[in-house]
Amino acid sequence: MQLRAILRAGLETLLSHQVPSAQLAAELLLMHLLACDRAYIYTNPEKEIPQETCDRYFALIAERAAGKPTQYITGHQEFWGLDFVVTPDVLIPRPETEHVVETVLELIDRRGCPRDARLRIVDVGTGSGCIALALASELPRAVLFGVDISRLALVVASENAVRLGMPERVKFMESDLLSRFLDRDFLGTFDFVVSNPPYVSRDELDKVQREVRDFEPRVAVGDLASNDEIYRRLFPQALQVLKPGGSVVVEIGYQMRDAVVALLGPDWSGVEVKQDLRGIPRVVTARKAGPGAVG
Repeated sequence: MQLRAILRAGLETLLSHQVPSAQLAAELLLMHLLACDRAYIYTNPEKEIPQETCDRYFALIAERAAGKPTQYITGHQEFWGLDFVVTPDVLIPRPETEHVVETVLELIDRRGCPRDARLRIVDVGTGSGCIALALASELPRAVLFGVDISRLALVVASENAVRLGMPERVKFMESDLLSRFLDRDFLGTFDFVVSNPPYVSRDELDKVQREVRDFEPRVAVGDLASNDEIYRRLFPQALQVLKPGGSVVVEIGYQMRDAVVALLGPDWSGVEVKQDLRGIPRVVTARKAGPGAVG
């Protein structure tokens, strides 16, 4: 069977099952199986593919048609130009979450702090480690922590640190939000608390995509009494661990801007909201009141 025909058949199957971004999924699964890039697929349309390989491709297509995300099938997702291993134990990194990384870097630059400063940063709900490791790639002397309540997620994050050549750059720890840091050794020591927390409430689960609802870890997506539950817990803890002038930087869900901003009381200043490329409020940042060179 020719490569072109295989790709067409895979695409038709995905389209018939109304799979989002079917063309991209069909291409990525074939690229994964053949260990090639997109250019190879389209410059070798008449290449004959062994039947065994065809069967394996259509098995992957069947998994995707059943709702399993492409990234869990291939085991990879790009984030901040880095290749991350992803498994069903971690949330799949989204392009929108790169705005969290961008915001931290913008705050550092805006306040005249060199990127090689010895900043202290903690990523709460680190999952695959994508935010923490992206920041590590940009901030060579930063002291970074990645915490998660899921031990299985921390295994994936640690694997990514090793694969990306940064095994010593981020210390991954099991913690319910910032609970591991609420003692005098850590209080008032961090420049940034960053997070892409769960923000889907129980009554919203039926509204999210099947791929998210049925395949991504519920602890990372959210199964919350209210969608602002984690922010209500996180902000008071962040106040305790941040230096005066330190910043909290969090991703927010759709239409959550007002609710999240309302949780930032008089102990916070300089509240800002950053939009994503679609103009949707995506990141909220605020400074802990008090003097501080960074944050």
